[in-house]
Amino acid sequence: MKAFLILEDKTVFTGVSIGARKETISEIVFNTSMTGYLEILTDPSYAGQAVCMTYPMIGNYGICYEDMESSRPWVDGYIVRELSEKDSNFRSEGTISDFLIKYDIPGIAGIDTRALTKILREKGTMNGMITTDEDYVIEDIIPRLKAYTTGKVVEKVTCMEKKGIAGNGYRIALLDVGTKKDIALNLARRGCDVTIYPAGTKADEIIADNPDGIMISNGPGDPKECTDIIKEIRKLYETDIPIFAICLGHQLMALATGGDTHRMKYGHRGANHPVKDLATGRVYITSQNHGYVVDETKIPENMAKPSFINVNDGTIEGLDYLDKKIFTVQFHPEACPGPVDTGFLFDRFLNMISGKESDGHAEK
Repeated sequence: MKAFLILEDKTVFTGVSIGARKETISEIVFNTSMTGYLEILTDPSYAGQAVCMTYPMIGNYGICYEDMESSRPWVDGYIVRELSEKDSNFRSEGTISDFLIKYDIPGIAGIDTRALTKILREKGTMNGMITTDEDYVIEDIIPRLKAYTTGKVVEKVTCMEKKGIAGNGYRIALLDVGTKKDIALNLARRGCDVTIYPAGTKADEIIADNPDGIMISNGPGDPKECTDIIKEIRKLYETDIPIFAICLGHQLMALATGGDTHRMKYGHRGANHPVKDLATGRVYITSQNHGYVVDETKIPENMAKPSFINVNDGTIEGLDYLDKKIFTVQFHPEACPGPVDTGFLFDRFLNMISGKESDGHAEK
């Protein structure tokens, strides 16, 4: 069956329908990862977005449900050059086509994803529609595309109630603003007792549970939409509890402490983004997924200092907070999908809790 991807600049791509046979309007973004498509599909940070994979063939190693980063996929749509209908992997439990159908996700294959990516890089992220309606009227569709916003998607993806992973080490409170499974698992593998809190949890409740440290997770959408959460994070900042924040959590902490964020032209999404540790000069390859960034010109001098920068465009990738046991990063050290270069930051967090952290961020 034919399918069409219609962008708000009136560009139309014609391909074949994959997944669910339904129409969707979403923000169109691209991801440069060569592998890890299941982790991408199930990353809550993609709520409200349709993902274009730049690698030309997707699905060749099938689906392994154990690798899902949440209980369900969150993308609104999926866009690929070629979708493999055969899965070749001893762990595979089915094809990606079956997975898309199971979770009612529409998609399109057979289009020039290189051309689509170039449009998004040159013109910036824009909204689009995936449809199988051959009688579409583009003049009717464009106003709908321009009106679409992802809205307050954190409320959509967060857990509904407090839950945990038992351990016999440090007690870690994980504020779930769209967390990936492996953030909690990275802590659990280090022996931590992890309690996961819904995004709307009041700071007083977390503080009353007396955690040894607090993590603020990744998540979707515009950080400035999270006004109530930002107020609670400010209260967490004012305690002496060590805090480590990732991605959206990094942005929310900046907003809570007088900083600012802005939307990027097309964001960073992929498993091959280089970041430089300003303390050591070492460069790490990281996994990233964000369309907003902390404004380097709006960081209060008495509040925080940059710790990592993006090698490609110089944007802020990490902050160390002055006179506080708090550090935040824009990238994903839990590395799902990889690489695993910066997993040592979880150890840095635990060393901070124990009081053993040394100067700098180099891997111990």
